[in-house]
Amino acid sequence: MTATPSLPTETVPGWRRDRGRPALAEVFGSIATRPTGPLWRKLAAFLGPGYLVAVGYMDPGNWATSLAGGSKFGYALLTVALLSNLMAILLQALCARLGIGAGRDLAQACRDAFPRALSWPLWVITEIAICSTDLAEVIGTAIGLNLLFGIPLEIGVLITALDVFLILWMQNLGFRWIEAFIVTLLGIIAISFAIQIALADPEWGAVIRGFAPTTNILTNPDMLYLAIGIIGATVMPHNLYLHSGVVQTRRFGESVPEKREAIKLATIDSTIALMFALLINASILILAAATFNKAGQTDVSELGEVHKLIAPLLGSGMAPTLFAIALLCCGLNSTVTATLAGQIVMEGFIDIRLPPWARRLMTRAIAIIPAAIITIWYGEAGTAKLLILSQVVLGVALPFSIVPLVMFTADRGKMGELIAPRWVSALAAATAAVLIALNFKLIYDLVTA
Repeated sequence: MTATPSLPTETVPGWRRDRGRPALAEVFGSIATRPTGPLWRKLAAFLGPGYLVAVGYMDPGNWATSLAGGSKFGYALLTVALLSNLMAILLQALCARLGIGAGRDLAQACRDAFPRALSWPLWVITEIAICSTDLAEVIGTAIGLNLLFGIPLEIGVLITALDVFLILWMQNLGFRWIEAFIVTLLGIIAISFAIQIALADPEWGAVIRGFAPTTNILTNPDMLYLAIGIIGATVMPHNLYLHSGVVQTRRFGESVPEKREAIKLATIDSTIALMFALLINASILILAAATFNKAGQTDVSELGEVHKLIAPLLGSGMAPTLFAIALLCCGLNSTVTATLAGQIVMEGFIDIRLPPWARRLMTRAIAIIPAAIITIWYGEAGTAKLLILSQVVLGVALPFSIVPLVMFTADRGKMGELIAPRWVSALAAATAAVLIALNFKLIYDLVTA
């Protein structure tokens, strides 16, 4: 798995056109891997992309839905967090398989497999999903800056645009620097929540029972709305494009056995990272249930409101600061990965040819301008409703990414010997069916309410 990196251009049977220049071409195959040695040493070279993906599973939008769910329904929605995480593990494994096995990210695959009449609407839907993602991240980062440094929300929104230059600077140093930056911030988030959970002292028996499935989710429209919001915040469309692109930063061989091992190692990486994401997601919901729901405050979802209320409930003056630090780290992490995903989506779908800095500015502008306008227009009031709504939009858009992913990885003509096992494809198809059914149920409830 040490072949010299080269930009793939060959035509592969099963695809309508050749895969052309990959997204993130400047870092394609830039990280060497180990073809021999113990498993842990080979795995070390593949660790990284999974944590970029995991960031999307704990962004500020996820905070809003988890805080709302925990304060209103206690620990009951922990089962949704677990279910959505299992869905994420399955789907991200397929993304790694597509990126390594077919040499295409999901956006390229859609462009190469579908006619323009279908691929362009898919691109528009994906861009809307990324805008919804950015809306959550812009709001979360701006609120974090406001809580820690008193920076006005409107100025904080504009500051979030600087992540474009941060990415360019780190990428010039090497893609590993971006991964290290992400992992460092994730570590700070984990420490912050560990301290807050210890202060909250939740009822652990109720926590365990919260992971058990309940039919109340389907019969209670409010609970279903938040449940789909949690799924939308956990299994995010842009993550499917991001993962299938960033796994190609690894330099592995072209033979089937080498690619098969690369798929295995990339899947282990994403699974470990997503289990860490579940730990954070569950911590957010547990914190809300153990503080706000326990105190009878069942309508808490504003991030700024949480910051004000958490100190007296936990009996510690450092709790609000820890919350704000974790929120800011989440926002910074998420804006970095969303910008990378935006570049992969634009390059993959429309095969744009621009310098790296221009591509990043364009993809960032498409996402951040609508987010900034909405955030500045609404101000601090009502940000929670916008955050939760953004996650529901992601949940509704998700099937348009999942269905092509399942189709491609289950197609022997497109994947060859690296086709996904039938049981994996069946589970992924069932996941897509469940999500589509839940989305239709949510839309029906909203229309008939």
